[in-house]
Amino acid sequence: METPSLYPIFIGLFVVVVLFIPILISMILRTVDAGTIRLVSWISGGVRIFKGPGKSWEIPLWTTGTTIPSKAINIDLDIADQTADVDRNGQPRPIKVRVLASAIVSVGDSSEMIRTAANRFFAMPLPMQTSTLTDLLTSTGRRAINLLHHDELFNAKVSFSSTGAPQPTTELASEPISSLVPVEEDDRLAVIIKSACSRELQDLGLVFNSLNIKEVQSEVAEARRRQSAVEAKANADIVQADQERRAREAQLAAEQAVNDKQRDLEQRRAQNAAVIAAAEAEKQEALRSLREAELKATQIAQASADAEKLKVSAEAQAESEAIKLRTIASAQAEAIRQVNQAIAEGGDAYLALRQLEMLPQIAPVIANALASAKLVNISNDGRGAAGGAADQITSVIQTVLAAQLVQGTLKPEAASAPLPVTRDAVPEPSPVVSKVITPSAKIPPVAKQPLD
Repeated sequence: METPSLYPIFIGLFVVVVLFIPILISMILRTVDAGTIRLVSWISGGVRIFKGPGKSWEIPLWTTGTTIPSKAINIDLDIADQTADVDRNGQPRPIKVRVLASAIVSVGDSSEMIRTAANRFFAMPLPMQTSTLTDLLTSTGRRAINLLHHDELFNAKVSFSSTGAPQPTTELASEPISSLVPVEEDDRLAVIIKSACSRELQDLGLVFNSLNIKEVQSEVAEARRRQSAVEAKANADIVQADQERRAREAQLAAEQAVNDKQRDLEQRRAQNAAVIAAAEAEKQEALRSLREAELKATQIAQASADAEKLKVSAEAQAESEAIKLRTIASAQAEAIRQVNQAIAEGGDAYLALRQLEMLPQIAPVIANALASAKLVNISNDGRGAAGGAADQITSVIQTVLAAQLVQGTLKPEAASAPLPVTRDAVPEPSPVVSKVITPSAKIPPVAKQPLD
């Protein structure tokens, strides 16, 4: 017979332990969320309170637990009642008011109040909880309104005389406030409600935290509101009119400043235009002076250039004339030398031949000249006077022929003569020729006749 293996048994025990321990721990240690309070009652009668967030210590079958909220409870209140105001004669003159507020209560901090809240307040259904708090706070608020003046509901600062009669800002009077209301508090309604309902809230395990007055409605307040609205509107109209007046004055001042600026601008523009015109005139004058200077410079340069050109031209012409004169003089001198040479070499024969050819033309002229000259020849050298006259005539004829030869007035047939002188090459007669070829003896003037 084989012994069964213990390995599966150990595995099963291990799994059971692993699964059972977390479940057991979760049953013993329970989570308490934030905003909640866990009350644990033991079988022995003791109660332990655990506030979240945290863990509560519970043992199944030995403890009983419950959870209540620890958050603040907000209750909306609509309180309508009459105030305790009196007139100047001391007669009651209550004012009907309506107060819209919200009260905030919460669970007390002590263990006794927490147990009371859990047993009394949170044991009720949720609608009953709300209605209970609303009725409690509303009734307390009505009692507080009956103890307050109308102006105190609006936190008005009023002073009271020694007799308890207030000195309000209106014609309404009020009775002395209950001794439960501290004088130094501003929100007297909240203070009275808190003082009056503290005992009832403690019986429920709750505490009063605050009272937020949303709105206070009354005929007096509405009248004051309308009056304030009218005054505010009047003040606003006054302020608006004042602002409009100031705005208009500022606009007029700005327009005046703009007009002044525009006038100054126009004056500046006119001055600038005058300056520009003067500058333009000066510019035109400068341009005119510049053009005149340029024209004068151009004329002077042109005149200088023309003068230089004329000077150069004159110098060139003078040089050309000088060269021409020198050339002509050289040619004349050469011609004269050639004529003199020709005459020296065979000129007597040529002149004799020319004398014979020209004798018919020259003889009458010479005769007329001799007849007109009335010459008287005196000879003392043994020669006859006729011979002397003939020699003189011969000299004159030679002179005339030489002059015509030099001038180039000889006929073309003279080119066959031994003299190498042409008509084009011989220039105008020169005084030098006369001096060279003229005999030293004085020859009477003879009138020239054109040769054919």
